Amino acid sequence: MKTEEKHIAEHVLPSFWVSIIPLLFLVSMTVCVVRAFGSDALSGASQIVLLTAAAISVGLGLFFKHITWDDFEKAVTTKISEVTQAIIILLLIGALGSAWMISGIVPTIICYGLKVVNPDFFLPLCCIICAIVSLLTGSSWTTVATIGIAFLGIGKALGFSDGWIAGAIISGSYFGDKISPLSDTTVLASSAAGTPIFVHIRYLLYTTIPTFAVTLAIYAVYGVYFDQSNLETSSVISAKLGETFCISPWLLCVPVLTGVMISKRMPSIMVLFAATLMAAVAALAAQPNLLEQIAGNADGSFSSKMKGLLVLLYGSTRLETGVESLDNLVATRGMAGMMPTIWLILCAATFGGAMTATNMLESIMTTFTKRAKSMFSAVASTTVSGVLLNTVCGDQYLSIILEGNMFKDIYKKRGLEPRLLSRTIEDSATVTSALVPWNTCGMTQSTVLGVAVFAYLPYAFFNYLSPISTIITAAIGYKIYTATKPAPKPDCK
Repeated sequence: MKTEEKHIAEHVLPSFWVSIIPLLFLVSMTVCVVRAFGSDALSGASQIVLLTAAAISVGLGLFFKHITWDDFEKAVTTKISEVTQAIIILLLIGALGSAWMISGIVPTIICYGLKVVNPDFFLPLCCIICAIVSLLTGSSWTTVATIGIAFLGIGKALGFSDGWIAGAIISGSYFGDKISPLSDTTVLASSAAGTPIFVHIRYLLYTTIPTFAVTLAIYAVYGVYFDQSNLETSSVISAKLGETFCISPWLLCVPVLTGVMISKRMPSIMVLFAATLMAAVAALAAQPNLLEQIAGNADGSFSSKMKGLLVLLYGSTRLETGVESLDNLVATRGMAGMMPTIWLILCAATFGGAMTATNMLESIMTTFTKRAKSMFSAVASTTVSGVLLNTVCGDQYLSIILEGNMFKDIYKKRGLEPRLLSRTIEDSATVTSALVPWNTCGMTQSTVLGVAVFAYLPYAFFNYLSPISTIITAAIGYKIYTATKPAPKPDCK
């Protein structure tokens, strides 16, 4: 009987309306949780909602005999194994953020930044620099965790709201990540669709450049009309940072060396660990008094400094500067501050495993692929599927792979070029991942920046304008060629 049930689970898909029930529950309850808990929604309530949605999925699967319990356990085990690297990276990012702050690296960047940055151009400048760094490194996560944190501090000192600053950081970081040949998502999207990577990047520019230009224009207009009455506050913050930390250009050697390691294509975990270690050494050399303050023992001994160093790496710290907004800015959470995010990732993996094991995810995606009968419907279905996969799977890499597998043959049968599929995947699955609170990208960026996803979502213009841009481009047929409308000149490989 067990073999028969497993056979059913593998070959019979639940109906679309049954499959959509757990997803509708998840989305509706998430809205309620955010309204009830606000920025604390990720502290536990969202995790319970994810587990409950997973339970509903499994319950329906068992009731309709689309799944066995063993299938569910195996799927969850597989999903969790896929996110173990992300968990390690999150822990290192927690330590890195604390070390860069207490060592004086971020305060130094803030102080120098406040002297040269014009508030009128801060948001577009922030977006452009994050885009350049992400383009050169190929990593939006690393960009946000390093230069992004510094820009957040500068923006707060200038009086910008957290949502606008984080939106500019996220927009720039994902623009660079999206078109960088060093980015793993760029390589993955092109390979999933069977497109040479530089053909893929060139074709991306038709939708990406206009979207980025619109994003920069919005930030520029907002900057012109921004109330600059807080500029005096920024000078106070700069002075207080100088009183609290030892500000020195030598501290900038750490981010420079980090950039060199990234340019050498060293593994992310290795780069993050080395950058944290260098910042720890810098903290011992430049901020020994702060380490003693964190340790609660100002006897000048090396052991008290080491205790303070270890505390800042794994735990939370809060320094008294005399300015409340600055106290919040320089406060750190360490590795322990990443635990709610890791908890959320595990719950999201459980939900994704349940939806995969019950074949509900496949049922939902099949509904979209059946509608891909024309060029426009194929692009629209791919775009919607990318957003939906980010919502259900909670991981952009899995979303990219699944999209490529589902639509590759459909595009081929419709006479559509592979580069159209790879571009649409990037315009949907890659960039919208940061807009889903329980997606690994959304969880990571919101935790690192300390800004809730729903707080920066309205201002991450590039991320949600990209899928709209790709649909509009398909609607007007710009630079889209089919078997009946061949390209005038083939791309060089």
